[in-house]
Amino acid sequence: MAAKGPGAGELYVRLAISVAGLALLIGALLVRGVPSGPAFFEVIIVAGGFFGLSALWSLRGILRARSAARGPRDEA
Repeated sequence: MAAKGPGAGELYVRLAISVAGLALLIGALLVRGVPSGPAFFEVIIVAGGFFGLSALWSLRGILRARSAARGPRDEA
């Protein structure tokens, strides 16, 4: 049966892009300061949430693929 979802290579690319996006966002916040008002929502919640959740989702997929590749454990 064919595996569903993105392959391991795509997950690694997504993880790298997400981490780079988070790093750029943090760098911008360090240089420009934390915004206030509606910009706070846009920058922190939307952009940070997107890159953060994307990184977590990719990492979860990578870890699941690794555990599936190892196969079931025999504990008796």
